[in-house]
Amino acid sequence: MHKYETIIYWNDKDNHYVAEVPELAGCMADGETMEEALRNVAVIVDEWIETADMLGRDIPSPKGKLAYA
Repeated sequence: MHKYETIIYWNDKDNHYVAEVPELAGCMADGETMEEALRNVAVIVDEWIETADMLGRDIPSPKGKLAYA
């Protein structure tokens, strides 16, 4: 499991929970339950990091609690 902060919220338009990882630009996933959204975003974080690594992009270290809200 990753150590990046994850924000979970309900999306009325799609009737799904959304899990966002603010430290990784564009990294988000959804699910019918909060648990499913968290499982899905864990996969997306792994894929985000793998893709950034393949492209030679910087991968930010997890900062923990969001410092800019």
